[in-house]
Amino acid sequence: MSSLPQNHWRPWLAVVTLGIASFIVVTTELAPIGMLSAIAKDMAQDPSTTGLVVTLYAWLASAAAIISVMTISHLPRRPLMIGLMLLLGLSNALTALTDQFSLLLIARLFGAIAHGAFWAVIGTIGAQLVRSNSIGRATAIIFGGVSVASVLGVPLMNWVSNLYGWRVSFTLLAILAGMTAAALALTLPQVQGAARLTGRQFANVLKNQQLRVIYLIAIFAIVAHFAAFTFIEVLLNSELNIPHNWAAACLLTFGAAGLVGNFVCGALIDKHLKLLLSCALIVVSIGLALIGISKVTGLFMSLLVVAGWGFGIAILFVALQAWIIRTAGNDALPASAIYAAIFNGAIGTGAVVGSGILEQWGISTLYFSACLMILLSLMLVLFNREQSQAQVAID
Repeated sequence: MSSLPQNHWRPWLAVVTLGIASFIVVTTELAPIGMLSAIAKDMAQDPSTTGLVVTLYAWLASAAAIISVMTISHLPRRPLMIGLMLLLGLSNALTALTDQFSLLLIARLFGAIAHGAFWAVIGTIGAQLVRSNSIGRATAIIFGGVSVASVLGVPLMNWVSNLYGWRVSFTLLAILAGMTAAALALTLPQVQGAARLTGRQFANVLKNQQLRVIYLIAIFAIVAHFAAFTFIEVLLNSELNIPHNWAAACLLTFGAAGLVGNFVCGALIDKHLKLLLSCALIVVSIGLALIGISKVTGLFMSLLVVAGWGFGIAILFVALQAWIIRTAGNDALPASAIYAAIFNGAIGTGAVVGSGILEQWGISTLYFSACLMILLSLMLVLFNREQSQAQVAID
């Protein structure tokens, strides 16, 4: 751990600011989901082509995570994080200003680079800011921004887009990214970078059988979630017949439950990581299964199932990251970079898989298939055995 400031509250202020930064980063990635029709109409593109602003972004961010950690991981974290937020802000500003689809994709490319680099290094910063017995809580706060962005950022940007246009949404994101960069300059202490990473270090991570299992758990779970979540609006409006004005309430319920999940995770993760992860997977699988077999009827049942899904997935995101950091030990940085690549690649893959299943077999089959993938992750967690006594504490 780097030397920390004497004020014990400053590291936690920095942790909260990093959580806000993660919210801005993920909202930038997913915001077009709620604005695809408006962007497609403005750019004279069909919606499936316009979907590249999300899918291509996710895959580019996945590649950027690996490349950036090998090229910039040695840089001090404070100027690095500030620079990445400014680059993200520039990407959003250019996105708002462009009037050509090709230029829009190029503008998003800058954001994808910043996104991948951000997630490549963010996973270990919390561990450098706080004491070892608080790493799980710090991780929960930082990665809580992911859950909040997934379930509140998209509806919020959609609401702004409906009122003022999609360009205003990206302008707002550009301003927020700039403000977050300024906040990081004020709150983030000097944290040194790691030694420059090599291909051999990544190879060592991939030789770790325990990490390979965790990555496989993550692939199944994240692909399943985003295959289903990408089409949650279709589910609410078409399959569950939720009135349009209540569909937004369901998404907000998802988000509120996710916030509760983050608080629960932050309180318990340092002592009960795998138990939390198992329970989260069970809750999510039950919700997806009920939807898949068409057992969800009525507004109350819909709200309950959506809340359980949001609660569980929020815990899942944080628990996977914390598990990787603990298991990797001194290889936490390359291990986190690989996880960032997997996470972003799984977002794009999940959207593509979900689209294919939806087109061929319908919404019920999509959610039942997502449930099966979540259950595969659960089986891997339950039947997994730790490789050393040091890792038993994870239980």
